[in-house]
Amino acid sequence: MESDSSELVRELALTLYKKKGTNIIALDVRGVSAVTDFVLIADGNVERHVIALAHEIEDFMKKQGRKSVQVEGMGTGDWIVLDFFEIIVHLFIPKMRQKYQLERLWADGEIIDVDFEVSTSALEKR
Repeated sequence: MESDSSELVRELALTLYKKKGTNIIALDVRGVSAVTDFVLIADGNVERHVIALAHEIEDFMKKQGRKSVQVEGMGTGDWIVLDFFEIIVHLFIPKMRQKYQLERLWADGEIIDVDFEVSTSALEKR
């Protein structure tokens, strides 16, 4: 049975996608990480975009009745971490993501199919 948190990760990924976040990957790291259950990683185009994505995630989670326990990087926007305990969201500018390659830390994690349904008209708007 899927957990509520894994469904929430899918909704967060869709939220990022709708706000033009790119290279979105969601990982189930239960059994791999002692720190969290799920990791969501995405890129923004520039620092301001990354900050806007972070605010969007915080707003979405507030509507779900959840608040971050820790936020790092809002001042610079090149790498922002939002910790919601069972879900950690990493948002990067592409240069920083390439430098740190966090996906390698959780290579044994299971990729979550976020299952976006995208119409052709939606792709043309992107």
